[in-house]
Amino acid sequence: MLDRLAIDLLRPALMRVARASARVGLHADQVTLIGFAIGLGAAGAIAAQHYLLGLALLLTSRLCDGIDGALARLSQPTDRGAFLDITLDFLFYAAIPLAFAWADPADNALAAAVLLAAFVGTASSFLAFSVLAAKRGLTSTAYPSKGIYYLGGLTEATETIVCFAAMCLWPAYFPQLAMVFAALCGLTIATRLWAGWQVLSQ
Repeated sequence: MLDRLAIDLLRPALMRVARASARVGLHADQVTLIGFAIGLGAAGAIAAQHYLLGLALLLTSRLCDGIDGALARLSQPTDRGAFLDITLDFLFYAAIPLAFAWADPADNALAAAVLLAAFVGTASSFLAFSVLAAKRGLTSTAYPSKGIYYLGGLTEATETIVCFAAMCLWPAYFPQLAMVFAALCGLTIATRLWAGWQVLSQ
């Protein structure tokens, strides 16, 4: 829901960093891999209950996720880059709830499992629609710069990062935050199913 606003606000700064990165020879795929490695570091820090370190690494990872797209647009975006980016994004999103479950299994495991199940729903509805949209030659007017058809929803990347940040700042409330966000993901799944049904019925 907030991704378009976040993209518009951050685009100028991300493009400046991307141009500087290009001047030192970095490529988009390299930044994608660096960001993913930092994201795994965030998960490791959270699993070890170093929550503020995890938050810092988490935000750095997502900054890299913005820079790689800006770098790609400076040259020529590739299908390989789009595939790598979306795959590693979803792995990162799964790693964070798993890390909280690892940090405190007794209190967090059930909520983490529910959130991961919700993530499976949001990811599968997102990717399934993207495949069929590409088959029909559809393009997204809301997110024209994305490598695949980006079907939005109530819980997009921005909302997910805000939720993860809240979990790191208040780890004792992870179960409650996870359950609430899982419910919001459920609404996203429902709206995507309805949108996909409507569009693909035409």
